[in-house]
Amino acid sequence: MKKINSIIMFLFLLISGHTFSQKTENFSVDFETFNLENGLKVIFHQDTSDPVVAVALTAHVGSAREKEGRTGFAHLFEHLLFLESENLGKGGLDKLSARIGGSGANGSTSRDRTNYFQTVPKDALEKMIWAEADKLGFFINTVTEPVLAKEKQVVKNEKRQRVDNRPYGHTFYVIDRNLYPQGHPYNWQVIGSLEDLQNATLQDVKDFYNQWYVPNNVILTISGDFDKEQAKEWVHKYFDEIERGPEIKDLEKQPVKLEKTKSLYHEDNFAKLPELTLTWPSVYSYHEDSFALEILSNYLADGKNAPLYKHLVKEKQLTSNVSMFNYTSELAGQLMLQVRAYDNKDLDSVKYAIEETFVEFEKNGIPEKDLKRIKAGLETGFYNSISSVLGKGFQLAQYEIFAKDPNFINKEVHKLLEVTAEDVMRVYEKYIKDKNYVATSFVPKGMQDLALENSEKAEVVEEEIVEGAEEEFDASQEVSYERTPSSFDRTIEPPYQGKPEIKVPEIWDARMPSGMKVMGITNNEVPLVQFSLEMRGGQLLETPEKAGLSNMLAEIMTRGTSRKTPAELEEAIELLGASIYVNASEEKLTISGNTLAKNYAETMDLVKEILLEPRWDKEEFNLIKQETLSRLQEEKGDPNAIAQNEFKKLIYGEDHILSYNELGTPETVEALSLKELKNFYEDNLSPMAATFLTVGAISKEKTVNGIKGISASWAPKNLDFPEIPDFKLPEESKVYFYDVPGAKQSVFAFGAPALSAKNEEFYPAEVMNYRLGGGSFASRLTQELREGKGYTYGIRSHFMDRTYIGPFMITSGVRTNITYEAAELVRDIVKDYSSTFNAEDLEVTKSYMIKSNARKFETLGAKLNMLREINDYGYDFDYVKKREERVGELSVLDIQDLAKKYVDPDRMFYLIVGDAETQMDKLEELGYGKPVLLNSEENEK
Repeated sequence: MKKINSIIMFLFLLISGHTFSQKTENFSVDFETFNLENGLKVIFHQDTSDPVVAVALTAHVGSAREKEGRTGFAHLFEHLLFLESENLGKGGLDKLSARIGGSGANGSTSRDRTNYFQTVPKDALEKMIWAEADKLGFFINTVTEPVLAKEKQVVKNEKRQRVDNRPYGHTFYVIDRNLYPQGHPYNWQVIGSLEDLQNATLQDVKDFYNQWYVPNNVILTISGDFDKEQAKEWVHKYFDEIERGPEIKDLEKQPVKLEKTKSLYHEDNFAKLPELTLTWPSVYSYHEDSFALEILSNYLADGKNAPLYKHLVKEKQLTSNVSMFNYTSELAGQLMLQVRAYDNKDLDSVKYAIEETFVEFEKNGIPEKDLKRIKAGLETGFYNSISSVLGKGFQLAQYEIFAKDPNFINKEVHKLLEVTAEDVMRVYEKYIKDKNYVATSFVPKGMQDLALENSEKAEVVEEEIVEGAEEEFDASQEVSYERTPSSFDRTIEPPYQGKPEIKVPEIWDARMPSGMKVMGITNNEVPLVQFSLEMRGGQLLETPEKAGLSNMLAEIMTRGTSRKTPAELEEAIELLGASIYVNASEEKLTISGNTLAKNYAETMDLVKEILLEPRWDKEEFNLIKQETLSRLQEEKGDPNAIAQNEFKKLIYGEDHILSYNELGTPETVEALSLKELKNFYEDNLSPMAATFLTVGAISKEKTVNGIKGISASWAPKNLDFPEIPDFKLPEESKVYFYDVPGAKQSVFAFGAPALSAKNEEFYPAEVMNYRLGGGSFASRLTQELREGKGYTYGIRSHFMDRTYIGPFMITSGVRTNITYEAAELVRDIVKDYSSTFNAEDLEVTKSYMIKSNARKFETLGAKLNMLREINDYGYDFDYVKKREERVGELSVLDIQDLAKKYVDPDRMFYLIVGDAETQMDKLEELGYGKPVLLNSEENEK
C-alpha cells in the first residue's frame, strides 16, 4: 500500500455497453459503461448527494502476475505511479491532491489487481482525468535509477512495519509457502521479499510496466456528482491516444490440494502469546461453495453464539477470541481458523478443543435460528458498503472483475440468503472434515514447547541489523528523459470547472426531560441510521488504584442484560441487522452502532436494556478480567503499543490517571471486584451528562420517540468531574529509549503538551501543522524522511483533540540502522519550520483546507463525527463555514507564530522504541543529554 492505514479490498468495475439499474427494495445503483478503441473500459456512476467525485484506475495485475525471484513488483509499482509523470512533474498526484482538496491520492495492491483512487471536489474532475491519463500513458520515462533506489527503501520500510517488526507478522508468509506449491502465483507475498526488491533493476521495472499497464488491462471508474457527457469528452481527450498493449489472457483457476497435513512452528521475536492458525485449501472468489463457506465460518467462530466461542472461550478458557474466515482470491482460496491463546497455554490443548467443537457440530449442524441471525446482517452490510461514491464504485467493480457479472450486485445477497443448513454441512464435510491443512504455531521466543507436537521449524527470513547496509541515492538529482509525444500540450493543467457548493447538513437538536441532549441529521441517501449515546466520564473518573474500571464496565455492558444472556442479547441485535458497541475512552463511555432505519425503535429498546439493565454476571466478569490481562500481556510485544503507553506517561506524569493504559495494569485489573464495577456504574452515569447523536434516514420526531423509554427510566443526578491540570511543556528536551532487542524498526513518538480542542487556537494550530506533518505527502516530514531519504514508510504530526490540554505528536517507524539520522532530521525540520514557512506554503494550505470541505459530510460516519465535535467542544452548528473564514484570514506571520508557540523541538519528549544495543548511545548526539533507558531495572514502574 502506498499510504498508511489504507487497506482497500474492493475492486473497480469493468462492464461493456449498457446502462443498468440494480435495486434492493427502493434503492438503486445506476451505472453506465463504454469502451475506448484502445481497450480502456470506463464506468460512470452518478450520485449528486454531495459535490464530490471519485476517480480511480484499476490494473488487472497483482502479485500473481509476477515471477519468482522478482516478487513485489506489482506493489512496488503502486508506489512508483504516485511519484512523477511527464506532465504533472515531481510529486505528481500528491502535489495536485493537496492543491485541489482531494482525499489524498492512494492505492492498494492484492494478489490479483492494483488500484489507484481519490475523491475530490467536483470542480476538479477534469484535472483528475488529466492526471490519471498521465499516469497510464506518460509515466514510465520518469522512472530513473535514483527514483527506483529511493522507492525500494520506502517499500522495504513498509515491509518492516507491516511484517518484520510486529507480532505474528510472518504468519501468512509461512502459510502461503506451505499451502501453495512452488511456482503457484500465491506462494509468495504481495509485498515481496527484501532480497527481491533490492535486486529489481530498472529494466525489470520497465518491462513489467509495458506488459501490464496498458489500456486494455485497465479500468477507469468515475462516480459522484458530474455531467456524463462532459466527462465522456474529457475521457476521450486524455485517454484516446494512449496506445493499446499486447493481448492479455486471464489466468486459469488454480485451486490446491494438500497431500498431507503440515505442522510448522516459529519462535516470534515480538509475540508474547502463542497463536495457532489452521488453514485448509478453499475456493476462488464467487465459487458456488463460497457463500455456504462464509456462513459456516461466521457460525462456527463469530460471536457469543458460535460453537468455537462457547467451547474455547467460555468452557475451556483457552483464549478470549476465535476468528475464522474464508479468504478468497481470483485463482484459489483458503479457509482460515485462528486462535491467539492465553499466556503459557499449550497449543495442542487449543487444537484438541477445536476438534471437540467440530465433533459437536457434526452432530448438531447449524440451527435455523442461527442461519436467520447470520443472514439478517447482510442487508445492513450491503448499505454500509455503498455509503460513499467510492464505495459504490468499488462494490460494482468487485463483481465484474471476479464474478465476470456486474449483475452480481443483486445476486450475491440472494446467493447467501439461499444457503441452507444442508449446504453448510456439505461444505464443512467437503473442505474441513478429515481434510489436510497447514497448522502454524507462532510462540514467544524460547517457548517452543507451546507449539503443536511434531511441528517442524518454519523457514522465516529475518533481516539482520547492519549499519550502513542500504545503498545511497540522491533523490534530488535532476535527470533528463525523452518525452512521450502527444497531439496537444499536456503540460497545461486543466482549469477548475465551476465551484462546488458546500452542503452543510441541517442539524436539529432537542432536550429530554431527564436532561439528556439529543442532536441529529436526517439523511435519506441509504436506509440506515447510525447512533451514538455519549456519556461524559470514562477513564477520567477512575483513580490510579482502580485503573481499568471504565474499560471493564464497557466490556460487561455487552455481556447480557438482566433479561438476556450474552448469547441471547447478541442474537437479538443480529436478528435486527444491527450492531451495538460499548466503548470506554479517556473522556467518555459510549454506546454506538447502526441499524436499518425500519428497525430503529427495536434497536433502541436493546440500547435501553444494555444501558439500564446490566446483567452483572460473575462468570462474564472473570472472563473479562482474563481477556484484559491477556491483552496487556500481548501489548508488551508490540513496539507501537509500547510507544503509545510510554508516551502517555511522559506527557501526563506517572501519577495522573491519564498516564495509565486505558485497560489498566495487571495489578489493578486483578484486584478489581464486581462490586466496585457496580459502584462505578451507579456513581458515574447520568442523563444530565449524556448526549444522544443520530444520523440517517430518520426524522427528529422518530428519533426522539425511540429514546423516550431510555430518558424516562434513567434517573438524573449531578456528577462531579475532576479538575484536569494544565499539563506543562518540559523545561528542556530529553531522549527516552525503550529497548526491544532485535527490532527491525525504531518507533518514534516525539511531542509535548500543546492545547485543548476547546481553545480558539486549536484549529489554526491544525492549519499550521498541515505543511509540517499533517498533510501526508504535502508535508515536509513526509517529503524529507520518506521521499528524500527513504528512511520511513510514513510519518505524521498532529494535535490530539481533547477537552483538556492534549499533546502535539510526531509519530513514525524508521528503519533501525538510521535511527539517529532520522531523529536528527525530524528535529531540524521542526526547528526550521517557523522561520521557513512561506507564502507558497500558505497558498497550498488554504487551498486544501477550504476545498476539502466539499468532502466533509459525504458519509454517515462523517456527519456523526461533526455532531460529536459540536457536542464535545461546544462548536457552533456552522463551525465548518466559520473555519473557512478563519483560514482565509490567516497570514504567514500567524502560522509562524503558532509554530513557535506550539511546536518547540527544544522542549519535547523524544521517545524511541527499538534496539537499544545498536541504536541508543548514538542518540546522545541529538544534544539533549544521555538517553534514559525506560525498561532498565531501576526505571521500570
